[in-house]
Amino acid sequence: MDEKIKLGISSCLLGNKVRFDGGHKFDPFLVNTLGHFVEYVPVCPDVESGFPVPREEGMAEKNGVGIFARALMERLPLLPVEEEGRLQDIQLRENFIVRVFAYRRWRELVDGAAAAGRLVDFQRRHKLLLMAHSLEMARQLGKLTALAGARPMGDILPAYEKLFMAALKQKATVRKNVNVLQHMFGYFKKQLDDFEKKELLAVIENYRQNLIPLIVPLTLLKHYIDKFKQPYLSDQYYLDPHPLELKLRNHA
Repeated sequence: MDEKIKLGISSCLLGNKVRFDGGHKFDPFLVNTLGHFVEYVPVCPDVESGFPVPREEGMAEKNGVGIFARALMERLPLLPVEEEGRLQDIQLRENFIVRVFAYRRWRELVDGAAAAGRLVDFQRRHKLLLMAHSLEMARQLGKLTALAGARPMGDILPAYEKLFMAALKQKATVRKNVNVLQHMFGYFKKQLDDFEKKELLAVIENYRQNLIPLIVPLTLLKHYIDKFKQPYLSDQYYLDPHPLELKLRNHA
């Protein structure tokens, strides 16, 4: 994944003065933080359609999704898309970015030799991440993956992709994350001493009460994964679904 992800973006969010009033809506996070990991493809349908800047629009309003965005979503319904206003919400921002990086991994699988074994490994590594978004859909994806090898991959892959992206579009709530953290804790019950167990459970409980961010229990769990060399957990994308530099899990 050395090549940057190409990500379409409204040109005004990059600071380009293309809005109807001649202004822009520069977004520091998108440009200065996420911008290090993606290659933006700026889009401004109005300007590219020949409209001037500034342009007369009377009392400009934005209600719902624009024509261009709607057409894009209808043409590519599984593509991660989000409105810039909603990206100001930390949870929605992380949800979108989780989908962006997951979709990249999916496209790499499909563009390569998408054999049954690779799909099984893909599902295994995404299991905990999927559980944090939708436990029911995670189970459905597990059942679908079990059919790989018995049914043509040409039938399995489209169905898997649709369900995979639908699952990740569900919010990863504190309750769902706690369920995953406790599931991970179960792998160390026989290896941790009483003090370590109490400490880990206390940290998970503090997260459940919104006293600390998700990064805290995850950091402690990563320590035990390395210490006890737990192979199943070590390559779970749930631990790092996106670059740590984005600090999306640092908010309580």
